[in-house]
Amino acid sequence: MAFNHLPAAMHDALEALSVMAVTHSMPMAKNHRPRRPAGDTGSRPSPGEVLDLLSSGESRAARITHTEHMPAREGRHAVWPHRIRPEVIAAVENAGIEHPWAHQAEAAEHALDGTSVVIATGTASGKSLAYLAPVLSTLLDGSEAPNGRGATALYLSPTKALAADQRRAVRELATPLGTRIRPAVYDGDTPVEEREWVRQYANYVLTNPDMLHRGILPSHPRWSSFLRALRYVVIDECHTYRGVFGSHVAQVLRRLRRICARYGSEPVFLLASATSAEPAVAARRLTGLPVVEVSDDASPRGELVFALWEPPLTELHGEHGAPVRRTATAETADLLTTLTRQGVRSVAFVRSRRGAELISVIAQERLAETDRALARRVAAYRGGYLPEERRALERALHSGELLGLAATTALELGVDISGLDAVLIAGYPGTRASLWQQAGRAGRSGEGALAVMIARDDPLDTFLVHHPEAIFDQPVESTVLDPDNPYVLAPHLCAAASELPLTEPDLALFGPAVPDLLPQLEGAGLLRRRSTGWYWTRRERAADLADIRGGGGSPVRIVEEGTGRLLGTVDEAASHTSVHEGAVHLHQGRTYLVRKLDLEDSVALVEEAVPPYSTTARDTTSLTVLDTETEVPWGTGRLCYGSVEVTHQVVSFLRRRLITGEVLGETKLDLPPRTLRTRAVWWTVTEDQLDAARITPEILGGALHAAEHASIGMLPLFATCDRWDIGGVSVPLHPDTLLPTVFVYDGHPGGAGFAERAFHTARAWLTATREAIASCECEAGCPSCVQSPKCGNGNDPLHKRGAVRLLTELLREAPEPLQPATETPETPQESLKTLEALEAPKTLESLESLEPQTPPRAAPDSPDSPSGRPGDSRSSPAGPQAPGAFPGPSSSPDGPGLPGAADVPGVPAASTGPGIPGGPGVAGVPDRLDGPGGPARDLSSGR
Repeated sequence: MAFNHLPAAMHDALEALSVMAVTHSMPMAKNHRPRRPAGDTGSRPSPGEVLDLLSSGESRAARITHTEHMPAREGRHAVWPHRIRPEVIAAVENAGIEHPWAHQAEAAEHALDGTSVVIATGTASGKSLAYLAPVLSTLLDGSEAPNGRGATALYLSPTKALAADQRRAVRELATPLGTRIRPAVYDGDTPVEEREWVRQYANYVLTNPDMLHRGILPSHPRWSSFLRALRYVVIDECHTYRGVFGSHVAQVLRRLRRICARYGSEPVFLLASATSAEPAVAARRLTGLPVVEVSDDASPRGELVFALWEPPLTELHGEHGAPVRRTATAETADLLTTLTRQGVRSVAFVRSRRGAELISVIAQERLAETDRALARRVAAYRGGYLPEERRALERALHSGELLGLAATTALELGVDISGLDAVLIAGYPGTRASLWQQAGRAGRSGEGALAVMIARDDPLDTFLVHHPEAIFDQPVESTVLDPDNPYVLAPHLCAAASELPLTEPDLALFGPAVPDLLPQLEGAGLLRRRSTGWYWTRRERAADLADIRGGGGSPVRIVEEGTGRLLGTVDEAASHTSVHEGAVHLHQGRTYLVRKLDLEDSVALVEEAVPPYSTTARDTTSLTVLDTETEVPWGTGRLCYGSVEVTHQVVSFLRRRLITGEVLGETKLDLPPRTLRTRAVWWTVTEDQLDAARITPEILGGALHAAEHASIGMLPLFATCDRWDIGGVSVPLHPDTLLPTVFVYDGHPGGAGFAERAFHTARAWLTATREAIASCECEAGCPSCVQSPKCGNGNDPLHKRGAVRLLTELLREAPEPLQPATETPETPQESLKTLEALEAPKTLESLESLEPQTPPRAAPDSPDSPSGRPGDSRSSPAGPQAPGAFPGPSSSPDGPGLPGAADVPGVPAASTGPGIPGGPGVAGVPDRLDGPGGPARDLSSGR
């Protein structure tokens, strides 16, 4: 039997909370204390006073497992480089900033020298101003050209909302500079009539990688005057470009550099990143250029009090009588209510759209019991809303009308807010970098602040609140991306050839994997080689072959059945798990039931209802080993890394009682399967090891299953991944290994580097897994250690003690670490060796029927960009189970459209079955990143 699922990401009874790491969303830092927003009066409470307020009462005080106090830090000023024009310095001073911080001046100096630079400093440290000063100065120089546009700059943001917010900030800062600075947003929401003006007259264009990929580069002749004068490319929130999404963006940037060279320009790249390990290495892999690092944060920081909070056990019992903790969602709603009543400006970060809606609704209801006016000062903020709804919320945030907010990570990237006193974080967001970025949203501009992480009932959160050193004594993670992944590279070579024929000198720009891919693309009839280079041969748009966010098709519209009103959209990949028939959908505090999901017409029909439950999808998974690339002995067992094919299918959904999470029932679903070719790490055990661990045949399945659950939950601590980025399967006798085997795989076609990271850190990873299980206080297993609410087998069988004994025996003979644990190889050549994706199949006949998937576009030269979040809950298909496999639903992320058995990597063929979208993204660019792609979910059926 096989036990298949994604990690325990939803031990919150209401829904899985998913996120993607993010950083400052402030358009530009101000080094002075801002005015208090309207509606706020009096002095700000100290962080200690706010924590005392939250922990008042014996029961609440006992929930705090650790408190970390970080002292305030003084800022260090510098002077602007003398080459910054006086008008720009005057405009900055007019904005209330007398002197730059030292890191701002250093970054500006590099930019003016023509050196690409990455600014990797903390939240609210003024990264935006560090790149705006040299950019505005250069644009002023260019405004003196005869055509008034002798210099241009391109700004890339992962979300539309952040680009819009940056335009507002640039306009405010550049007001004294008049019409010489002409910023404009160019994205899927830009009216057609404005687009020609942007191309011809704007000198600071703000867009996103999606529009660059599908709109600007394929239409580069229409942008020739802009590209010819391009001096700077600003890449904001560059740490969000990781995994498969980041690999796609890396190739888009290489295509941009190639087109710029065609027009005689060589722009300097200015990158802004959250604090991360080796930011210059990640920036170099993203851009393909040498990049200088500025990471010494000279901005001031107020005192930060960071508390770890574990909700109490309830009297309820879950599957097989396991104890159940109070959900992080319910606990966070209580804390937000308390803070709002006391007038403390707060934001609660939640990893799912539904979670944000529920926290807002619960807080509003409790506040309305005493003050209806106060209830109106709490709201939810997430992706998936219609544009006018988002703009209204953003205005309320800026005015200070809202006092408490339940938000997905959309808020981190999308909106500038200041003056917060406290941040609540409902569940570990997946990476330490994301955790610190969320915590940094309070106390901006040097004020003191409180951050509280409320643990969900899952292995990783439980481990962290009882091992604070894993948070506070460890550095933030590096950024993982692999531009040489053939599944990513192949469609971009086609896109590049359609923009300009590929020539021999171009090949080095795209990496060492190109020579192996070009013959396959030629054989498939996609490219044709002539004496002058390689040419795109099809009538279809080549850019449509690469879905850089992994949306995998047109978004599904959510329509109210009785009125025909459009409520919002969800990406096609998420539709199987989030808007299946019977799913509960929340929208601005209103609850709807999905009556029908029409995949052909991409419509989900819903009707308003008030069900007393939420819904959670389950799916089944089977796995086949395609190739074992590396293996090492662990005693008589083996640790392996290689290529696998995963087939999975959403088969049912659970109904869970609100607040308590009690399972009310399960309903079967009939949805099509999907197939994923990816990379996996797996370990096997032999009969001798089982005997030594006292694992009998009766408990073998439960021991493997429990170890798999916990190991998936712990992997984000060792790899820069989100839990929805990985999946797992455990089999007492796998037909390919002929041994008991546990698999953990990347949820993206071709792999994303996470399984490779797990392979190289396996000893530490599985040691932490064993400790997490052994240290749990439960008797036979619970959501805090080995249970998963997404387990399609209903968490049966599970054997907690057997898992501990099995891991102990496995680790007893484990070798020392295979190599120094680095997040990513340092060179493309090393990347090709360690992270190269699946070897392309030899037969290419199926490509004859290639039909690129074209997402909706607002104009011929650019795609529309539906709102929605990267990486919303994924659907997954399942085919026939392996011999002896146990059909158990599981939760697994899906990756971008998959090649068929006879396809070129990354290039979908018409004969291929439904692709599996994945990566941090949705079809089109999201209005904001709601927690992973890239993603939070619209519905309770997400993880």
